[in-house]
Amino acid sequence: MNSIPATTDSAAMPLPGIIGTGPAMSEVYQITRQVAGSKASVLLLGETGTGKELIAHAIHNLSSRHERPFVRVNCGALSESLLESELFGHVRGAFTGAIDNRTGRFEAAHKGTIFLDEINSTALHLQVKLLRVLQEQEFERVGDTKSVQVDTRVIAASNRDLLELADEGTFREDLYYRLNVVPIFLPPLRERAEDIPQLVTHFLNLYNEQNDRYVAHIDPLAIEAMQKYHWPGNVRELQNNVERAVVLARGDELTLDLLPKTITTGRPPRALGTRAMDFESLTDELVHKGLSEANGSDEDLLSRIVEPVERRVIAEVMASTDRVQIKAAARLGINRNTLHKKLKQYGLDGET
Repeated sequence: MNSIPATTDSAAMPLPGIIGTGPAMSEVYQITRQVAGSKASVLLLGETGTGKELIAHAIHNLSSRHERPFVRVNCGALSESLLESELFGHVRGAFTGAIDNRTGRFEAAHKGTIFLDEINSTALHLQVKLLRVLQEQEFERVGDTKSVQVDTRVIAASNRDLLELADEGTFREDLYYRLNVVPIFLPPLRERAEDIPQLVTHFLNLYNEQNDRYVAHIDPLAIEAMQKYHWPGNVRELQNNVERAVVLARGDELTLDLLPKTITTGRPPRALGTRAMDFESLTDELVHKGLSEANGSDEDLLSRIVEPVERRVIAEVMASTDRVQIKAAARLGINRNTLHKKLKQYGLDGET
C-alpha cells in the first residue's frame, strides 16, 4: 500500500522524543502525524532496533486517545497459551492455575491504544481472534462464551515481511491486509547515516548524566567510522556503544579507540558464543571440503556445503543468547517457528 503523501512542511518536523532530521525520518514523521488523528490500524515495519515502539507511542500521543491507556504487548516474548490469556483475559477455571477472572490487554486498552509488537510471532489460531477484534471490536475471554465489546486502536509491528510469512503459511493473509491499512516503514540506521551525529550527541548527554561523566566532544574519525558501519542492531546498537564509550572514556572525548573493532574496521560482527568464530574462514573451509568430496553427478552439493555453515551459525547464536529462542530468532532474522524447525533438523533442540 502506498504511503500517505505529505501535505505541509511542518508535518515533517521531528516528533517529540525521536532523534533524526534526515529525509528518511522526515517521511516517517509526515505519515505518523497524518495517521494519528484517524481510527485506522497502523502496521509498523522495520528491523529490530529501529524505533517502532517510539512511533507507536507518538501515534497514540498525537491522537484523541492520548489521555487513555497505551498498552504494549510483546507477542514474541510469551508462549502461545500465555499470550492468548494475556491478550484476551480468562475466566476462573479456564485452565490449571486460573483461580480468578483476569482482564486481558485488549480490555485494559479500552478507549485507548494497544501496540502489538512482533505480531509475526503469533500462532495461527490467535490470528483468527485478532482478526475478529479488528473487524468486529469483540472477543471472548479464554474459557468463556460471552462476548466482550472493546473500542481499541490497534498498532502492530513486525521485523519480518508478513506477506512472505503468509506465503509460508505462518501468517494469515486476511489479517495482514486488515492490519496494513496504513503501513509505516522505519528505515535501518545504515540508511540514515546523516542522523548519526545527532543521535550520538543525544546518547552522550544521556549517559554522561547517568554516569556522572563529562564526555563532551566527539572525534571526527569516530563519527566517520560510525557513519560507515552497517549497524545490524540499528539505533539500539548505537545507543549501547555510546554508553560503553562513556563508561570507558578516560578524558572528555569519544575517540575511535573507544569503539569496538567491528565498527572501526568495518568488518561484520562475529557471533558471540563462548569463543569467537571466523565465519569467512569457516565458510571457505566447508566450501572447499564440499567441492573436494563431490563427484560429477552430485545433485546435493549445495545442501552439503550450506547446511554445515547454517548449523554452526545457529549453534553459536543459540549459545550467545543463552538458548533463548526468541532472542536467537531475532538475531538470526528468522521466525521463531522456523528456528524451532532448524534446531530439530540439526539436532540442536536437545542441547543444554
